[in-house]
Amino acid sequence: MILTFFDQFSSPYLLGIPLILLSMLLSPLLLPAPNNRWVTNRLSTLQLWLTNMITKQLMAPLNKPGHKWAIILTPLMVFLLTVNLLGLLPYTFTPTTQLSMNMALAFPLWLATLLTGLRNQPTISLGHLLPEGTPTPLIPALILIETISLLIRPLALGVRLTANLTAGHLLIQLISTAAITLLPIMPAVSTLTVMILFLLTMLELAVAMIQAYVFVLLLSLYLQENI
Repeated sequence: MILTFFDQFSSPYLLGIPLILLSMLLSPLLLPAPNNRWVTNRLSTLQLWLTNMITKQLMAPLNKPGHKWAIILTPLMVFLLTVNLLGLLPYTFTPTTQLSMNMALAFPLWLATLLTGLRNQPTISLGHLLPEGTPTPLIPALILIETISLLIRPLALGVRLTANLTAGHLLIQLISTAAITLLPIMPAVSTLTVMILFLLTMLELAVAMIQAYVFVLLLSLYLQENI
């Protein structure tokens, strides 16, 4: 069987069962459950500090009515962060490289923010489709453009996360393959390639964290427009 570079993004199967569900459940299982040593345990204290910091960062752009969304946005941020980082380990599968999964996360949450605005303040929400002071001949075109830009938001969320993680994984695989291939021929060049691979891996760690943050931050900004 001939393997390609894109085979790493296909969901693995065991006895006909897709293991993507198992890989999605792995990240929540890594988080410790509450017990009588919740505060005194170092791992639990670190987790609590990280959760509080994430919640403060996500709730900063929102006013008080939007803080109730912290119960959705904070676990989503932790989930994406853990899945993205675990996907950088060798012989692992990254569910967030699948556009279908990212769209399944982005579309319902975007739709929830949109329906929240239409329910609470329909006039202001619909007013975003037409900027104030628009010349009369441009009104139909601007409404069409703003509607398209509004409807394309969930697609942009899913594609951004998928494209960034997929590109990083492909670069890591390409450079690591080149390093192994050049090792018996040109050891010096292979050593330089390994150093580049190490720097790229550090960059991918940052990208994995930043993309998880950007995904949830944009959702919070969409929410702020509608509350």
